[in-house]
Amino acid sequence: MTTIIVTALIACALSALIGFLLLPVLRALKAGQSIREVGPTWHNNKAGTPMMGGLMFIFALIICLLIAIPVMKDYSVFYVLALALCFGFVGFLDDFTKVKFKRNLGLTAIQKMLLQMAVSAIFLYALYRQGTLVTDLYIPFVNVTFTMHPLVYIFLAMFIMVGCVNAVNLTDGVDGLCGSVTVPVMVFFTAAAVAQEKLDLALMPAALVGALIAYLCYNWHPAKVFMGDTGSLFLGGAVCALAFALNMPLILLLVGFVYLMETLSVILQVGYFKLTHGKRLFKMSPIHHHFEMCGWKEVKIVLVFTAVSVVMCLIAWLGIQGFSVN
Repeated sequence: MTTIIVTALIACALSALIGFLLLPVLRALKAGQSIREVGPTWHNNKAGTPMMGGLMFIFALIICLLIAIPVMKDYSVFYVLALALCFGFVGFLDDFTKVKFKRNLGLTAIQKMLLQMAVSAIFLYALYRQGTLVTDLYIPFVNVTFTMHPLVYIFLAMFIMVGCVNAVNLTDGVDGLCGSVTVPVMVFFTAAAVAQEKLDLALMPAALVGALIAYLCYNWHPAKVFMGDTGSLFLGGAVCALAFALNMPLILLLVGFVYLMETLSVILQVGYFKLTHGKRLFKMSPIHHHFEMCGWKEVKIVLVFTAVSVVMCLIAWLGIQGFSVN
């Protein structure tokens, strides 16, 4: 347990240091954020704010896990890290496209979707071939586990992974929101890993807790840097990979409640718009923009959404108390 706490503290210090060194570089490279025309008009003053700040907590996490190798007994945490890094790389390509070609949308939706599906499929197939993929689906609260056919499980897992990653990405629309909401999620996964006696796996979410706290010092409103798709897709990959590594993917419905609501708000908005020939269900989607349009300040949105994330993680913790390690 001491190792886990020390890892979180080291990650926090490293992330803060990397941010201090990285920010001038991003400014010199003019890696500034372009603001989408469909967003709130008052976000226009954020144009030019450096993005790809997610590299702060990504590098801090990698360094911490490498430092911890001598005390590790189980190296499966690096499978989880690999998946998160692959998704982060897709995000990096998207950010690079925005900066290089001055396009505020980066990669097309189809390009990102295909890349994400390929990453998920390769990762899951590799685990299956190595015999480390567990195809047992655990139902929280009722504590029921049933075995699925590997192919059915892989397709379900791909759907969950791609959906989760993009849901986290949608949450990154207000200063400090994505990072703040994800901190309690990582605290939950740290506690769940410890409860399953997977202490080496617990190092990853613990390190992300520390690294994200330091990152928020730069990303809190008014943000000095944005995580970009590099950071948000990495976090999405980390969230879903940890859920699968702990054999409880359905827990994402609870710990990822805020991410889910962000995604549903977009789906409902688009669906309602088409069905009613132009009417809107929300003032703007994702739903954090709706609250902005209702007059909420960015800090209030972050605090309320984070509080919701904390409550849902506590509920999720109650829901897995009957979970038994296989």
